[in-house]
Amino acid sequence: MTIQRLDHVSVVVDDLEAAKAFFVELGMELEGEAPIEGPWVDRVNALDGVRVNIAMMRTPDGNGRLELTKFHTPTAIRAESENALGNTLGLRSIMFVVDEIDATVARLRAHGAELVGEVAQYENSYRLCYVRGPAGIIVALAEQLQTS
Repeated sequence: MTIQRLDHVSVVVDDLEAAKAFFVELGMELEGEAPIEGPWVDRVNALDGVRVNIAMMRTPDGNGRLELTKFHTPTAIRAESENALGNTLGLRSIMFVVDEIDATVARLRAHGAELVGEVAQYENSYRLCYVRGPAGIIVALAEQLQTS
């Protein structure tokens, strides 16, 4: 058996509205929102009394999706420091290719994003950086450079 496709990445956030605004500013589109609860979600999560709200975001090309999840019950717990470094075990980052990295960083800063390091160039191919977004999520940004 083989994988059919990567459907989405799910991220638990404290402030769903702020997370949606951050990813909309990045260029994602809100695909839909829903409250989720019931015995089936309790069983899937191995938790009792799960009550969450989710927002499904998608990239403009329709190929990438990100599920933002806000837990009401049980209370979300932090597995690591909100300022975890890049070498912390677990999910490293979510990478997006953008048109103009400097303008994107400036727009995201208005939504609380902070550069983890600095914008750097990789050979003549890309300008890259990491920003820390909502709930400490590290978002990688890449601007492909024009090659002649």
